[in-house]
Amino acid sequence: MKKIKILCHLFILITLSACHDLSDINENPNNVGQTHPQLLLTNIASKAFTVQGTSALYASRMLVQTDGESNNQYYNWNRASFGDYNMLGEVTKMMQEAERINSTEYIALAKFFRAYYFYNLSLTFGDIPYSEALQGETAENYAPTYDSQKEVFIGILKELAEANELLRDNTNLIAGDIIFGGNTLKWQKLVNSFRLKVLMTLSKKEGDAQLGIKESFASIYANEPIMVSNEDNGQLVYADEEGSRYAEFNSSSYGSGMYMSATFVERLKDRQDPRLFIFCGRTKNAKEAGLAIDDFNAYEGGDPLAPYAEVNDKAAAGDVSKVNLRYSTDPTTEPHNLMGYWELEFILAEAAVRGWIATPAKTHYENGVKASFSFYNDYAKNFETYVDASNAATYLSGSLVSFEEAFPTAKKLELILTQKYFTSFLQSGWRMYFDHLRTGYPSFAQTPGITPPTRWMYPQSEYNNNTANVSKAIEVQFGAGNDKIREISWWLQ
Repeated sequence: MKKIKILCHLFILITLSACHDLSDINENPNNVGQTHPQLLLTNIASKAFTVQGTSALYASRMLVQTDGESNNQYYNWNRASFGDYNMLGEVTKMMQEAERINSTEYIALAKFFRAYYFYNLSLTFGDIPYSEALQGETAENYAPTYDSQKEVFIGILKELAEANELLRDNTNLIAGDIIFGGNTLKWQKLVNSFRLKVLMTLSKKEGDAQLGIKESFASIYANEPIMVSNEDNGQLVYADEEGSRYAEFNSSSYGSGMYMSATFVERLKDRQDPRLFIFCGRTKNAKEAGLAIDDFNAYEGGDPLAPYAEVNDKAAAGDVSKVNLRYSTDPTTEPHNLMGYWELEFILAEAAVRGWIATPAKTHYENGVKASFSFYNDYAKNFETYVDASNAATYLSGSLVSFEEAFPTAKKLELILTQKYFTSFLQSGWRMYFDHLRTGYPSFAQTPGITPPTRWMYPQSEYNNNTANVSKAIEVQFGAGNDKIREISWWLQ
């Protein structure tokens, strides 16, 4: 009887143990309640810092398409996506986990990435969900109201200021950091440099006393750490490993109907800009004729306004340059910059011209050009000799490049924005297009009567799931039913 009782107890223990094991098996390993924010940071940074494709290059007259009509090239776009809210969901989770372990450095980075994504979303559409966004899990709010674009930008600047304070004198190593290797000071420099970028984006609102743009810009420049060289670039460096290769590596579009735009090529040729050799390949006919890589006559683009079939004929005849094949054949070509030191210097040059800071615009302008040359000297393999320091000095003395403080304001702004534009090839996403909308520089080739669109229409999903709020946002901004691509958002008014 005693043996039977023992066997019964053993059976019960085994059964309970088995049930416990089964419950472990039935737990979803992909639905983990807690995780360290470093595991989230790596993916967030990888997505935010990677190349954003070629769409902006068509719209900004750098590329043309020959095997079909590119909506971006011909300004035929309509709706954009709210996909960035998916990434903001990951950022929200990183914020929550950082708050759980009281990690101020990860909270700071979460605020930076929130600012980055909301900045892009607002420039894309105008008013967007901000204060009530991302509350589906916490408050079961699946239909957030829209904040005005001004409110969004005020919030962005506030979050960046908070990120700066959290990083101040913070020497904790940031694990999972694939951008700066855990260096909090470099993140602080990027945060403050990005603050200056946001403020310059609002240059048309300089007179708004509530925003205090000029004063805020000058204070950050004078008192906060910002980028001081290419060593501070906010860039993603690629490795020849699965998941870590250059985003355009092996992209088939580079070998088919994608060619260089004549407006971009001619601007570079007119200035004898050696970065042309880095961005473009020689035409088929130029290569067959034996023209050297550094022969500016070896490069030619297609007319971005012509019907694509017409450009296709010219390309088929061997008279149009393709994108330099290194972008699609080298898995570790140059890093992609979310924001580089040269961009900051051009922002500072523009600020000096506008009277926001007292340092010479010429110095910042030349620093920007030199930094761009130095970047390609470091990373454009086999093209280093075309963009060394002496090449940069010669280039800056050219008649279409040289900068003098005595020039009229319009000419100085055109010089700055044109050089800033050149640094945008497969860098910094839609930055150059938004700069053009804001300043008019550089001028873009366009068909008479077809002006560059100023925004994208809201996604269809908002009409399906958040009808009342998106309809109200459209009415407040542009008038009822005017969700159109050439309506003018607040930042451009």
